[in-house]
Amino acid sequence: MTSAVQTISLEPDGSGPPPKNPNSTGRKIARVVGGVVAVAAIGVASYGSISSAAAGSDIHSSMTLIAPAAAGGGWDGVAREMQQAMKANGIVNNVQVVNMPGAGGTIALGNLSMLTGEANNIMVGGTGLLAATVQYSSATTLADVTPLATIVEEYDVIVVPADSPYQTLEELVEAWTADPREMPWSGGGSFDQLVVTDLALSAGIDPVETTYIPSDGGGEAIQALLNGTVKAAAGGFPDNIDQIESGRLRALAVVAAERMEGVDIPTAREQGYDITLANWRMLMAPAGLTDEEVEGLSDLVAETLATPEWADAIKRYRWTEQVITGEELDAFLAGEQERIEKLYEEMGQ
Repeated sequence: MTSAVQTISLEPDGSGPPPKNPNSTGRKIARVVGGVVAVAAIGVASYGSISSAAAGSDIHSSMTLIAPAAAGGGWDGVAREMQQAMKANGIVNNVQVVNMPGAGGTIALGNLSMLTGEANNIMVGGTGLLAATVQYSSATTLADVTPLATIVEEYDVIVVPADSPYQTLEELVEAWTADPREMPWSGGGSFDQLVVTDLALSAGIDPVETTYIPSDGGGEAIQALLNGTVKAAAGGFPDNIDQIESGRLRALAVVAAERMEGVDIPTAREQGYDITLANWRMLMAPAGLTDEEVEGLSDLVAETLATPEWADAIKRYRWTEQVITGEELDAFLAGEQERIEKLYEEMGQ
């Protein structure tokens, strides 16, 4: 079987994410959401022409993998690694990746919800996407699509500059508790802010009193640490490991239920702060599929995850495999929805 791989990037004008200001007013949020709806309509018109060729054809013949973010991010990495695994093993003949950024992934989610019955489309999502549907009061939610599986987890790490006076998480939290507004934090996205909020609550700190400076990606958050703009940050372990190993950053805790294999960094939980929110990644398909189509897609995903190429990707990205499907997935997503909604309430949103 001859395999073909295509990569397409759709970036409609104005599709960037809304401001992530925890103090935004309801009126400001309403204006942003209105803009998102208009942009989503543009995205659907563009995406329809791409998906039409795949509609009605066998899922092993053609497949579109949607990354709801620009190239280079975590969701994009999952889509491209799956694309390569499918190609190398002849699982799907013609695989294309479509990047559709904007509004924390909710624009792409809206597009996916309009492809009812088109089984040749799989979108990557995860904790950040679920959070965005809450944060931006998205008209489209995960209930409007067909969740297939969670596949991997990525954990945040709490870091400070190497010359920081804080040697442990406890020392950092003590200073933070004494004057929350004078302990500015940063992170690479909305998920990282959720982690900081969860830590604040565990430490008895009011999240509304915390100074959080959002950054456009993990690299920008690291620079904010190194130039002294912020004193601490939460960020994805893969984004920070090079700076930790080089000695420029000091890792105080990994936000995971237990220590990562081969990583000598204590968890926040073992230091007395019971925070375990994981940045999980999931796959979903349009609604309106038959039971046979859902089963076929589930089998295709399982076959892809069993390839040596995918195993290599897990190792390179330092992901933790976490496959959840079926009724267990439904229960998991419901629990995460409730958990994230409560965190946003604590942030005053």
